[in-house]
Amino acid sequence: MIIRETCVAIWDALHAAVMAQPHKEQWKEIADVFQQTCQFPNCAGAIDGKHIRIKKPVRSGSQYYNYKKYFYFVLFAMCDANYSFRYIDVGSYGSRSDSAVFAHSDFGQMLQNKALDLPEHTALPGTTSPAMPFVFVGDEAFALGENLMRPYSSRGLSLARRVFNYRLTRARRVVECAFGILANKWRFLHTPIHLKLETAISAVKAACVLHNFVRARDGYNFEDSLTQSLHSHRPSVVRGHRQGAAVREQFTAYFMSPHGALPWQLEAI
Repeated sequence: MIIRETCVAIWDALHAAVMAQPHKEQWKEIADVFQQTCQFPNCAGAIDGKHIRIKKPVRSGSQYYNYKKYFYFVLFAMCDANYSFRYIDVGSYGSRSDSAVFAHSDFGQMLQNKALDLPEHTALPGTTSPAMPFVFVGDEAFALGENLMRPYSSRGLSLARRVFNYRLTRARRVVECAFGILANKWRFLHTPIHLKLETAISAVKAACVLHNFVRARDGYNFEDSLTQSLHSHRPSVVRGHRQGAAVREQFTAYFMSPHGALPWQLEAI
């Protein structure tokens, strides 16, 4: 009871202060940091879903059971380039895919309904046209969309598409690093959580807001981000749509242009 009440109190006290939904100017600031550190312009955040191992919930059947033969729920997160969580969704069934968790989350619904207060379309650095949307980056488990970029399929890729995948991975890895820092700071995430399901969810939510609280005050040690002990979802193939494909092609062309290319990108792939 003490653990449950304390975790709920931490979430209630810190959530609005350290994980408030960004407004238009803050989205621009987030994108500026992604451009400076990851060289991916117009990027508003990186998204991913992670397994949180738990003991079998009472009368849960196979809803929280996964292909690796353990029980878990999903921590879905969107983070900025400073490794801070800007949005989390905790507690979805482990049997759901990342794409399904995202689509049913408040964040996914707001993105679909254009309710995130993202900035207006902006030309990429060094260019005057076309105006490009602000996007979130994820892995192949997510559906391609106008505001959501994922890698190209790995089969038979052209040089330009391989470069795009590399550049997207540079931006997307920040959410993996954020999960690594979270798990290494709050060590109960290294092992199955032996609490009731509701209490386990509250504990993970409390750890996430404490992560942001600490990040804003004492920074991070980069080596901490190299160990990532929260297990990734197994990717499932999901279809994108034509508008998202057109945006991805524009990014692809930009990353091969004199304005958008990095000196080392061809060596890196």
